Amino acid sequence: MAPKAGILRAETFKFFRELDRNNNKPWMDANRERYREAVVEPFRQLLESFAPHALKLDRGILITGRTNENFSRINRDIRFARDKTPYRPHYYLFLRTHDAIKHGGPQFYLGVTKNGATAGFRNYSEDRGSALAQYGVPRGQGNRAWLARQKKRLGRKFDSYWYSSEKKDWIKHPGWPLETEEWIKLQAWVVRRSFSKAAAVRPNFVDEIAKVFRDVFPVYAFTGMPSWKP
Repeated sequence: MAPKAGILRAETFKFFRELDRNNNKPWMDANRERYREAVVEPFRQLLESFAPHALKLDRGILITGRTNENFSRINRDIRFARDKTPYRPHYYLFLRTHDAIKHGGPQFYLGVTKNGATAGFRNYSEDRGSALAQYGVPRGQGNRAWLARQKKRLGRKFDSYWYSSEKKDWIKHPGWPLETEEWIKLQAWVVRRSFSKAAAVRPNFVDEIAKVFRDVFPVYAFTGMPSWKP
């Protein structure tokens, strides 16, 4: 019996590669159906597959299938952007709570570009009411040993980076935020694992991403869940 096909396909990555080369409205208009078949429909299948795994970790996660709630927009808002290309050559699936959508909070995510896929956890502080501001930053200043253990546990397979905000500009910092001074400045944190195109089209990709979510759940809870305990 032939192995079951994966949800993502080579056509998904080919679409983004060609969009990157032809980032204009006439090309996109001519490829709308292809976009639906190669990107939108596979991501909806992925959401259906990932939802049970994510809900086991956080029952508050919102599953609606809507843009800006579970999916990113392909259209770019170019009004105030330096990059004036009309479309984003990537697509994201988000798994997060209503509060995380409204104020900023922890989320599981999967992103696909022309080069492959990344999946993991991220948390952005949208305002003072965000979970990162309320829980993550205070905890980060007093749990260096716990954070060091997470770095040791995940560091071989996962990348980590964080952001500070300086004069209204976001500054990216590589590595794991461990020191108190880093957490005082921290505005966002990402822990992710990268997958090649070949790995992303395999039948076991959903299982691999479900494991990623389980692996990063401790930092998800640390930065955004009031019930977290060391």
